[in-house]
Amino acid sequence: MVLINVVTLIALFLVVCINIGRGDFPLSVGEVTEVLFGGGSRIERFIVMDLRLPRSLTGLLVGMALGISGAVTQSISRNSLASPDILGITAGASAAAVAMIVLGGGSLAGILATLGLPLAALLGGIVTAVLIYALAWKRGVEGFRLILVGIAINAMLTAVIGWLLISADINDVSRAQLWLTGSLNGANWNTVWPVLVALVLVGGVAVVSTFTLGALRLGDDNARSLGVRLQYGQASLLLAAVALAAIATAAAGPIGFVALAAPQIALRLLRTPGPPIIASALMGGLLVVGSDLIARTILPVELPVGIVTSALGGPFLLYLLVRSNRKVSA
Repeated sequence: MVLINVVTLIALFLVVCINIGRGDFPLSVGEVTEVLFGGGSRIERFIVMDLRLPRSLTGLLVGMALGISGAVTQSISRNSLASPDILGITAGASAAAVAMIVLGGGSLAGILATLGLPLAALLGGIVTAVLIYALAWKRGVEGFRLILVGIAINAMLTAVIGWLLISADINDVSRAQLWLTGSLNGANWNTVWPVLVALVLVGGVAVVSTFTLGALRLGDDNARSLGVRLQYGQASLLLAAVALAAIATAAAGPIGFVALAAPQIALRLLRTPGPPIIASALMGGLLVVGSDLIARTILPVELPVGIVTSALGGPFLLYLLVRSNRKVSA
């Protein structure tokens, strides 16, 4: 397990260095590494530290936040298909952000223009999660009911986003559509710090709650018998998962399927009983930065990273659906 985490960490570092090195002023992995450890010329330090590193760091942190969020959600619901994007939390954050763009229009300025969109996305995700949890409550929250309610809320919020886009001014629609694709183009150091702080504080809650998470995977009765306060444990961990997903969405827009795929890939690599938190975080970072590298350099036209993750995540979702169907039929 430790060896696989170390290998994933090394792969993640290499992908980040390659992503930083690609551009109009190409740099090798060695040159990027030299700059990261304090060396390099002045122009190389400017290109790496001021222009390209914030983008890659934002992608890394957003991916790690989504990976942890997906691992927690799938563990609590005991369902591999459960993730913030499937449950509607990402749609809630998106609906709030689109409403801010469409209803605020050109009047957004100053601090509101800088903080309003991320704050709206964060609040939208949290309010949606509270609504889903309340509607799924029936003497406790059962995983399958939580997923069904989440899918229904997701469909409703998707319709709301569509209605907002249809009724908005064409310029606002363009801004909203660009945000909805999930992009790292606008990432800078002001984007990095809030995600980093949230990841350390909220992600730390998930890491120290590994025992509770493992007990919840065993079922409600077993978790109670192990001394876990069931509803408190579920609610606090779900709140942490929602906060991470909402903060990631607020920083870069909705980047689809990372929260779904990262925990499942990590689980298959490490062969653990449930999605591992740290490995899921590393895999999430690897998926987002790797997809950004593909979107920037391999494809004929540069695309937002969210389009690449969705293109890769769609087949993976079909694989999970087919695998789940075979288990039920067996």
